[in-house]
This record gives sequence, C-alpha cells and structure tokens, in this order.
Amino acid sequence: MKYINQIAISAAFLLVFSQCGPANTTSKSTENSAPEKESLKIVSIGGTLSEVVCALGSCDQIIAADKTSTRPKSLQDLPSVGYRTGIKAEGVVSLDADIVLAEEDHINAEVVTQLQATALPVHTFKHELNVASTKKIIADIGKIINKEQEAKQLVLTLEQDLSLLDSMIGKTSTKPRVLFVYARGLGSLSICGKNTFAEELIKMGGAQFAVDEVFDYKPLTPEALVAANPDYILFFDSGLESLGGVEGALQIQGLMQTTAGEKKQILAMDGLWLSGFGPGVGKAAIQLATSIHPELAAHNVAQSN
Repeated sequence: MKYINQIAISAAFLLVFSQCGPANTTSKSTENSAPEKESLKIVSIGGTLSEVVCALGSCDQIIAADKTSTRPKSLQDLPSVGYRTGIKAEGVVSLDADIVLAEEDHINAEVVTQLQATALPVHTFKHELNVASTKKIIADIGKIINKEQEAKQLVLTLEQDLSLLDSMIGKTSTKPRVLFVYARGLGSLSICGKNTFAEELIKMGGAQFAVDEVFDYKPLTPEALVAANPDYILFFDSGLESLGGVEGALQIQGLMQTTAGEKKQILAMDGLWLSGFGPGVGKAAIQLATSIHPELAAHNVAQSN
C-alpha cells in the first residue's frame, strides 16, 4: 500500500510539472475546502502561524511543523517538514494532513502549486510585521480551523496588552536609543535597520531606533556601532549565546565606546517572541519596555514562556 501511495503522489507531481504555470503567490488559499471536521490535522509552516494555532487552543491538531515553529517548545518534538527552501511537497503530502497553513516567505511558490495539485487545502498568509497584520492572521486562522470565538478573544487580549503598553509608555520620560544586532558568533554580526521587525518593536517599546539611516540588514562595523551609540544593545537569546553571553558581547569591537558597552546594558529576548509579531507581540513590547525603562519594572506583566 505504501508503494501504491508513493506512485500516486509522484503522478500528481508529474501532472503539475507538465500542466501548471508559475505559482500565484498572492493567493491566500486553494479552491479546495478544508474538510468539515471538529479536529483538523494541520501542517503548519511558519513560527507565527504555529504560535497562533496553539494560542487558539489547537496545538494538539498540529501534526508537523517547520523549523521556525519554536513556540511553544513542544512543537519542536513534532515531525519537521524542514526549513524554507528545504521544504518539499512530497514530504508534506506524505503526512496525510487535512490542511496546510503556510507563511508566504517560508515556502517556495512552486511547492505551494504542487500541493494544490494534490487537492490538499493550502492556506497561505502574507505576514507583515505590524499589529494589524497580526490581528488579521489570528482572525483568518480562527475561521479556517473553526475557532472564530477563540480568535476574537485572542485579538481582544492583544488589544488589552497594547492598551497597557500605551499606558506604561505614557509614564516614561526618556526614549533610550536601542540597537538590535543579529549575531551568529563574533564573525557574523549584522545591524537590523529600518524595514525590519526591530524598527517596529523598538519603537513600540518606547525607545528611539538607533540607526534611522540604515535600511534592512547591514554588516556591523566598529565605526557604525560607535556612531549609533546605543544606550542598549538587543539580541536574540540564541545570538547572545553564540557570543558567549554578555561578557562575550562586550568583546565586539567598538562596543565599549558606546553607552551600552560602558554600562553593560545588553539585552536578549526569545527570537520568535521578539521578531514574530505573533499573538504575544504586545507582551513582547511590554517586556522590552520594562527592560529599558527601569521605572516600569514594577508593572512588568510580560510572559515570555
């Protein structure tokens, strides 16, 4: 039977290659409808989507996920479909899922087309790094997996977090300069400039973005670091760990010539929590705000689980 299934899958892919043109990446879903089931078997591709499904109370319906699905940690125990260009249609189809949820930039467009040809319902999401996009994704997933009421409550919780954040920021009198550095060891350091998650979240946290003249991701140089002169340096947890912790980060050339270096004001947060703009984005911004505004520490309700 396994051999017969493999033949059927291969035949479907041959049909795609011979008859289909380029994939339409603007499509939000296939014409194939998700089955009418109370409990759908879901393959989730994109850490934010997986986090939303779990926040809606359907984590147990995810049967496989990609390598960016790290929150909650239990997702890492599931079968993995791989990472971005490594995700193959054959592997996804073999899981016998009911639906696939995928962030557009986490899966190749041709793989989406191949999956569509097998009649497997595929829902793709354009994930923009802002709160409006987060709310839309929550609502859309809630509708797809029959959790609309839970989605409305989750959006309400997010709005309450943002209201609390605004109240807290209103009590501050300073706007410290914050620089996010993407690190994979001392030999691989980049500044996250404008048009990245870092700009939006740092501003949400009541801080001044330290590199308004830098766009996207640029190599970190001692000169750029000194010129930015941040009050705080922010890393992913994994990035700071790759440097050997705070003391290792202080070895970055030019860092000791900045306020952040002199005061050892080095921060780290969970990567997906910080950059994913998922349902906990309000709490992530609160966590950052309380880290850079000591007067807010008593109000810290962020939960970085």
